[in-house]
Amino acid sequence: MTNPFYDPYRVLTKIYAEGAHLKIALAETDMEELNRARTVKTVYGVLEHDAYLSLCIRTFAPKNPKQSLRTLLKIALYWLIYLEKPRYMVTDTAVELAKKMGKSGAAGFLNAFLRAFEQDKVCLPSGDEGLEVKYNFPLFAVKRLKAQYGARAEQIMSAKSGGVSVRFVRGAENYLHLPHIATPFENVYLFPNFMRDERFFAGDYTFQSVGSVAICGVVEPCGTLLDACAAPGGKSVLLAERCGQVTACELHPHRVSLINSYCERMNAGNVTAIACDSAVFRPEWEEKYDGVLCDVPCSGLGTVCENPDIVLNKREEDLKGLFAVQSAILKNCARYVKAGGKLYYSTCSILEEENDGVVSAFLSANGKFERVETESPLPHEKTAFGLQFLPDKAFGAGFYVCAMRRK
Repeated sequence: MTNPFYDPYRVLTKIYAEGAHLKIALAETDMEELNRARTVKTVYGVLEHDAYLSLCIRTFAPKNPKQSLRTLLKIALYWLIYLEKPRYMVTDTAVELAKKMGKSGAAGFLNAFLRAFEQDKVCLPSGDEGLEVKYNFPLFAVKRLKAQYGARAEQIMSAKSGGVSVRFVRGAENYLHLPHIATPFENVYLFPNFMRDERFFAGDYTFQSVGSVAICGVVEPCGTLLDACAAPGGKSVLLAERCGQVTACELHPHRVSLINSYCERMNAGNVTAIACDSAVFRPEWEEKYDGVLCDVPCSGLGTVCENPDIVLNKREEDLKGLFAVQSAILKNCARYVKAGGKLYYSTCSILEEENDGVVSAFLSANGKFERVETESPLPHEKTAFGLQFLPDKAFGAGFYVCAMRRK
């Protein structure tokens, strides 16, 4: 089926209706390779503007359409508003796809909706609710960011990705004829577009976010390192270049397979991946490691630029559960650090309660550890305990890292 809405519709259906993650949905959907770039652009664009597109639908639809129809409408509206495609072409494409998928009954509604739609009649709500729609951030996050960062909150929420982040092991010079931005890290570059080739599978380069590289940059070289929440394995592989042995933990066995595949592709033979719960104590690891990195599960609100699907169905009450998990992992993994060794805590969040909040509570309850001063060449803000990377200054990356020493 060559309809240009078809492949984006299939990917977005997996995300909206089935709860699939964006990158997994893209990777697991067979699509026309010739038009892959167009499909990816459409999928990302719809998700980046989901709140506004939903408002458009509510404004012009007499009642809330079914999920399948909402998805098709969002694609059509994205093409109409943001890609500025002709109305007749967008309307005909949407109606044609509906008919081909056996939804002829919806064709009349689609036709009438798209012909009647006028963007000038879509009014943003006032106050924080308007910011929620404008920047596609959950309302609770808008309020927290305003309270934490003041006027800068809008800059943070409106930040755009710096591009596709590629970390080269060798052969970077073969790709630098392409448009790119150099980062503060050696052999890490941002490209507006980057299509992987056979050198990816040979381990010459990998895709790794600037924030992830920055976190690894804070971790000191050591003999034995535990990466407590390691999947998909990017940090473990990079740290394996500077540490003698790396143990990579992951809760789910299928994600351990991801780590093993990553290590095999990148020829990282000194990484051992195992399935285990990093919040549950393992006596054989007590005071075994020179360094322990806890890159804990978090809200992910610092990576919305790269993962716009993160905000879908994100709820404020989720934060309480996350705080408990984060604290449990940090408390447990602290027991694995040797005397004089380092404990690192990191997230891809920009919310203080997930970052300094967790570290503060840990240090208050655990006198065996002390905060260690850290630096990074990537622009950051120094907090009471660590470094906060913010999307508006760090190429779209929102991360946090703190280093502590066992006395």
